[in-house]
Amino acid sequence: MNPYAITSAAALEELYGKVSEVAANKSTTRLDPTTCAYIAASPFCLLGTQGRKGNHITPRGDAPGFVVPLDDKHLMLPDRKGNNRLDGYRDIIDDNRVSLLFLVPGMGETMRVHGTATISADPELRGRCIAQDKLPTTVLIVEIHEIFMQCAKAMMRSQLWDGRRKAEGVPTMGALLAAHKKNGMDPVAYDAVAEDRLRANMY
Repeated sequence: MNPYAITSAAALEELYGKVSEVAANKSTTRLDPTTCAYIAASPFCLLGTQGRKGNHITPRGDAPGFVVPLDDKHLMLPDRKGNNRLDGYRDIIDDNRVSLLFLVPGMGETMRVHGTATISADPELRGRCIAQDKLPTTVLIVEIHEIFMQCAKAMMRSQLWDGRRKAEGVPTMGALLAAHKKNGMDPVAYDAVAEDRLRANMY
């Protein structure tokens, strides 16, 4: 047994100390105009799910405002064209608990939303999410249980939005696929056409 493993809440609290008053009382359970304004500015969020095959985090992105508040307890996310693995959606059928993490470019603060989700093929709701004349196949309706902001420390440490930082030396998608698939695929050929292929199949 690892003698340094932390296995209880009491041990955690002894190490980290008390939660600040602001952090302890910063959550809400309903959408308000200020919260909706942040979501309307966000072009990107991460969707966290859990199912029989474990946990998944999938990226969701589109023009700012692509996530639509339906009322003060529900958000709607269109499901745009993808690879049809449907990892997150299969999870939701198994276990409808979800988490969302919203980012706004240039802002250090992020927004966390926790709740439960329903996959819907409702034509009226899908019709509210048309992009480039294309309907999403489905929409995800999230019933909100908790909302709270995350402070900017992680973004400040990572310098995520610092435009001076370059991605030099980072493996490309083609290189990663070639390493993972081990089937002799040509990473250079994949990368050469990847952007055009993705743009042609965006919606």
